[in-house]
Amino acid sequence: MSLSVGIVGLPNVGKSTLFNALSEKQQAEAANYAFCTIDPNHGVVPVPDPRFDALVKLYEPDSVVPATVDFVDIAGLVRGASKGEGRGNAFLSNVRDCDAIAHVVRCFEDDNVVHVDGKVDPAADIETIHTELILKDLESVQKRADRARRAAKGGDPLEKAALALCERLEQALDAGKRAALVECEDESEELVMRDLALITRKPMFYVANVREDQLTGEGDGLLAKVRGLADAEGAPVCVICASIEAEIMGLPLEDRAEFLESVGLTEPSLNEVIRTGYRMLDLITFFTAGKKEVRAWTIGDGTKAPGAAGKIHTDFERGFIKAEVIRWEDLIELGSESACKSAGKLGTEGKEYVVKDGDVIHFRFNV
Repeated sequence: MSLSVGIVGLPNVGKSTLFNALSEKQQAEAANYAFCTIDPNHGVVPVPDPRFDALVKLYEPDSVVPATVDFVDIAGLVRGASKGEGRGNAFLSNVRDCDAIAHVVRCFEDDNVVHVDGKVDPAADIETIHTELILKDLESVQKRADRARRAAKGGDPLEKAALALCERLEQALDAGKRAALVECEDESEELVMRDLALITRKPMFYVANVREDQLTGEGDGLLAKVRGLADAEGAPVCVICASIEAEIMGLPLEDRAEFLESVGLTEPSLNEVIRTGYRMLDLITFFTAGKKEVRAWTIGDGTKAPGAAGKIHTDFERGFIKAEVIRWEDLIELGSESACKSAGKLGTEGKEYVVKDGDVIHFRFNV
């Protein structure tokens, strides 16, 4: 399941520095001027997961395959992007192609780092990005509504549904509200909504980029503005110092723990960014584990056992018989599959079993 999180924000807020730290590669140029990034950069990022690490330690397998999320570094958006300013149309198209959005917001003062608007104001920056995303969606909705009005005259029921949906969307977007707040009333509207692929329906979280001395977040006015706006939207906030994260990822593995301790961290703040992106995509992880391989498999929350089996191979789903399921914590505590079976911790599940986050599964199938 290849799902992506787009990293967006104004120019010079730390997007490319964050991306480079996430991907542990200097793929994206990070410099102190607007539109340093033009073409989007893509990085496949492993999801930090102590459950996976514990299973690897238990089995000592020949190979390991963690869960991953694709992060995309998208060039900075500016006021007027929806009308093409700063190559805005191309950049907004890149945002539309992503499944979720990580909105990086600058929350630090530094005279050596130019702000595109000449002042650091997280609330204003957030409003600028929101406005441009909403305006781009409004343009898409109005075009679809015009097409629906013409086609609906012929009595096409789908186009009538499209027109009704677009009129409600246009009203919401005109009022500065995200398309995510507009509910579909039937399957026809859901089909139209999917085809519209509106940016403001995508799940979004904030990444507050701060200085090292702001990492605790206590009493910081700039960070408080981001938290207040995010709370009103019900959106998560991850607090990072992108420059420190890039420095951490540039160190050898054996030196990272000591550096983290020196800056008062127990783990890289990037880990929470990655985990949040994963959660925003409504994903869960199940595991297959053995001496040959420990692998984390990514599926949508609510997936039943045959669908999870099909993630491994279509034959597993087609010939599904049963799933032998152990909770990861039971397996770690008892130390082996045989011990779990003896303790009654190994369950045999059928086609209606809904896979839970953290299940360790062995599938039985016949084709």
